[in-house]
Amino acid sequence: MPQPAVGRRILKFPDDTQVGVVGLDAIMADLLAQGLEPGEQVAEQIMERLEKEKNYIPTAERARREYAYALLKEYRRYVKDRKG
Repeated sequence: MPQPAVGRRILKFPDDTQVGVVGLDAIMADLLAQGLEPGEQVAEQIMERLEKEKNYIPTAERARREYAYALLKEYRRYVKDRKG
């Protein structure tokens, strides 16, 4: 699989679907700097900010839940990697 471009991260969903998003690392770094722990509200903030970065986030409720789950998983991993 090709490596994502700088500033781009690949989200993996439970059904093995993969989606590229731009700006996620910067958003997660900012949220971590604010001391925000992983949770539903953080996932929603990430989705809102990704939309502002011109990433497509689906509007269907089920799809948004799946995105929130995938983003929360990424943020948990991000926080764990940085806090040790």
